[in-house]
Amino acid sequence: MQASAGIVYTLVTLAIVLAIVYAVYLAVWVKQQKNENKTIERIAGLIRSGANTFMRKEYAILAIFALVVGGLIFLFLPEPIWHGHGITPNLNMMLCYLAGAIFSAIAGKIGIFVASLANARCAEAATHGIKPAFLVGFRGGAVMGLIVVASCLLGVMGVMLLVGDPSMLLGFSFGASSLALFAKAGGGIFTKTADVSADLAGKVELGIPEDDPRNPAVIADNVGDNVGDVAGMGADLFDSNVASMAAAIVMAFVLDGHMTGTNVLMVFCYAALGLISSIVGIFTAKVTDNGGPTRALNNSTYVTTGVFLVLTALATLLFGFRWEIWGASAVGLLVGVIIGLTTNYFTDDNAPIVKKVAHASKSGPAFTILSGVSYGFLSVLPAMVGIAVSALVAYNLGGLIGPEYSMFGISMAAVGMLSIVGMIISNDAYGPIVDNARGLAEMGGLGEETIRVADELDSAGNTVKAVTKGFAIGAAGLTVISLLGAFMSEVNVKLEEMGRAAEKLVGFNLIDPTVFFGILVGAAIPAVFSAMLILGVDKNAQRMIAEIHRQFREIKGLAQGEPGVEPEYNKCIDIATTGALKELIPAGLVAIVATLVVGFIGGVDAIGGFLLGNIVTGLLLALFMSNAGGLWDNAKKYVESGNEGGKGSEAHKSAVIGDTVGDPFKDTAGPSINTQITVVSLVASLMATLFLRFSIF
Repeated sequence: MQASAGIVYTLVTLAIVLAIVYAVYLAVWVKQQKNENKTIERIAGLIRSGANTFMRKEYAILAIFALVVGGLIFLFLPEPIWHGHGITPNLNMMLCYLAGAIFSAIAGKIGIFVASLANARCAEAATHGIKPAFLVGFRGGAVMGLIVVASCLLGVMGVMLLVGDPSMLLGFSFGASSLALFAKAGGGIFTKTADVSADLAGKVELGIPEDDPRNPAVIADNVGDNVGDVAGMGADLFDSNVASMAAAIVMAFVLDGHMTGTNVLMVFCYAALGLISSIVGIFTAKVTDNGGPTRALNNSTYVTTGVFLVLTALATLLFGFRWEIWGASAVGLLVGVIIGLTTNYFTDDNAPIVKKVAHASKSGPAFTILSGVSYGFLSVLPAMVGIAVSALVAYNLGGLIGPEYSMFGISMAAVGMLSIVGMIISNDAYGPIVDNARGLAEMGGLGEETIRVADELDSAGNTVKAVTKGFAIGAAGLTVISLLGAFMSEVNVKLEEMGRAAEKLVGFNLIDPTVFFGILVGAAIPAVFSAMLILGVDKNAQRMIAEIHRQFREIKGLAQGEPGVEPEYNKCIDIATTGALKELIPAGLVAIVATLVVGFIGGVDAIGGFLLGNIVTGLLLALFMSNAGGLWDNAKKYVESGNEGGKGSEAHKSAVIGDTVGDPFKDTAGPSINTQITVVSLVASLMATLFLRFSIF
């Protein structure tokens, strides 16, 4: 039986509706859980208010940016408007770009809304044990996971049905990517400014607990968990999912010649089945009597993976899809799971690496840093090899059909790896919810046993966040390799239209000076981008620490915890907000402007090299920083649980310093790099025509 467009698009619509209905049910269920502690509700209200204020200001700036970029797209893309092709293609491209930005923003906003509902309820549920608390935290995160993937499918299908031109998907994806880049960077700077300041001024200098309400930075820290790890990561994975589908559909359209072809339908079918598989996995997630929250989260991921492989195999059999392409997507997914497992080995506090770094901390902070950096670099190899192997296998599986299917095979490996992204986001959003719950349990005075339960949930969240970041970075690696294929497809289509078919790209010659120029510049951009983000955290954290010192010095009775004396939480929230908004645009613009400069200097060959260099160093730095940061964080928690001297020991102080170094690594620069790689890849594809027409060399 050949694939029927009607059946496949009906399946996609059904998956979207199921996901939205289930997400609404979970959101209502979370809202119905007990929320009776007045202290916790008041503090949760401060967190909610701070997050909404930041998001409102951030989105106001990003709206101006999106409108300016939308105007430029209208003038120049896909062709300069004065070239006489009519305004319809340019108008469509602009509208698709704006739609991508809006969809990404909505996904982040919904995530914030549900996370701010779930954190207080998770804290109260922890008084009754780990099982009910886990369920509140996970289901709160699952709302975000379901909405993000449903929005992605709805947006991509809407663009294809309304416009029918796959190149417009690149505009939609660029809208999602550009907003995700700035949302992740801004949220990451905010959250780590507060986290670093709260840890250094509180735990190291003053010797007070992590979420002690006397610390003026603790509310800003909890706000940051929402704007960085929920809204930012949601926008990031929305962008990755859209980009992988866009790249695959662009190449499938070239192979099929129309949007109802077998290859285009396969992309939509697999994506819809991935969403349905995530719904099944979310439904099965629960803590059992003989397993902790980490096992529950991992088991639900394995269930999702197994269901997806079975459903896509059945669809391949029923609809007559190519088994070689199914194999490519299966390889992508399995490698994603393997990357997650290796990341888990380097970041889980039950595994040996975290214990080794915690033990090294007894000798001082220098050894915490040295051991963490070393293991962070070691952790890069399995993931990089995994991405390389999956790309190689997928390329050759596609090549069994014909050489024109080779890059399509890689793009479907990326679609496969991101097929369970609904579950991945659910796991990721669980992390900041239980982190907030832990803080609320301490600030609300719920007792040591409740804090212990919340700590166990939080430790699992840290491990799973490291795994999901590794998964997201690995998926971004395959996505940008497939975007490189989409770039070549776009260039070759334009060359044919311009009567220059003889110049078609079949690859890039690494010893060509123009290509090599692009490689070197592209390789440097992730390092510059990371430095700008980390310096943003550094500068803002210094200002916040000075404010914390001022408050402890000037507010009488604050340090002693006298009744009725409260810090000025809003001052720290304002510092984090102002600093993040000031720093978020320049870093992103550097990456975009560098792409344009290289393209207009060296043309499409230089851009090919630029993307190659950017991909390789970007993936390496992103994996290193994400894993090293997660490793330091859990080493600190391992010490705090009573090992290597416990809280207040020299090992604890060293581990806290390691954690503060790792904070901007894992939550600011690391996860922002994969978005940066995607953005420059999309800019390259969108600007292909202009680079062909106007370049110096």
